[in-house]
Amino acid sequence: MPENTARVRRDVGRYVDDALRDRYFAAADVLYAMGAPARAETDVETSFGTTHVYRYGPSDPAADSRTPIVLIHGAGYSSAMWYPNTPGLSLDRPVYALDTPGDAGRSVHREPMWQPERAAQWMEEALDALGLDRVHLVGSSYGGWLVLNQAHRRPGRLASVTALDPGGLEKVGLRFFGWVFVSLFATFAPKALRPRLAKWLDQPVLAVPEMRTWIQLGARAYRIRRPAPLPLTEDALRSIRTPLYVIMGKHSLLVHPKRQLERVPRLVPGARAEIITATGHGPQIDHPDVVNARMLSFMEDVDSLGPAAVDT
Repeated sequence: MPENTARVRRDVGRYVDDALRDRYFAAADVLYAMGAPARAETDVETSFGTTHVYRYGPSDPAADSRTPIVLIHGAGYSSAMWYPNTPGLSLDRPVYALDTPGDAGRSVHREPMWQPERAAQWMEEALDALGLDRVHLVGSSYGGWLVLNQAHRRPGRLASVTALDPGGLEKVGLRFFGWVFVSLFATFAPKALRPRLAKWLDQPVLAVPEMRTWIQLGARAYRIRRPAPLPLTEDALRSIRTPLYVIMGKHSLLVHPKRQLERVPRLVPGARAEIITATGHGPQIDHPDVVNARMLSFMEDVDSLGPAAVDT
């Protein structure tokens, strides 16, 4: 047999092997089953690979015609992380959850897209392939950087942007990476210790067995091949004219919430910024009903103005 000389690209995310990938997918499917049932799944092609998309939506035809929500998950995860949010959000309007190529989802990553312009091109191509001309874009953590970057570089399709404890506002510091490492280590702690660790780390997901299993398997199964994104410059933030809503956890270690509470509205005309208490980096996971309600209220306000008023 000839020796396999296929080279593994070092700039493209990948699964370690098929067995771990399948176990991870099975754990993700448990989370999907805890959220709203997907009305459809589809794959769309972009210049950077295949993007896997889950479509959720209301049964009411009137609600189904409203401007849809597009969800962009955080680094290292997939759209399974939105399971606490899809039931409430999809009652109000259509919801699309994208698996970002380069992270541990069902998308297939073929070309690097960590550079800001390429990341914006990927999202533009994915939304175009889905036939979505106008969307409310929501991103968490790294997904928050992606949606802020989109508002800066390719805002044409965006009715609004909601950034949940986002990257893109500050340089990612060692305190955040330390928290991520300790939180991952804590998923292997004895069951009796997990509630105390969850409280200490502001990580309630440690007490959710299904999510703990999913996080563990994702860390083992997938290798991310991209650097941490740089924050948007102040000039880039000033350029944003898309209605913007930033929601941060009071105990966030990714951003300094009080600093950004003042800074974001000062730099982005008309932007809203808010701090959610009793949470850290995952306000939409820890308090899904509260965050869903506030996001939907923001989107309703934007829709009431109409596209012409928003774009001026």
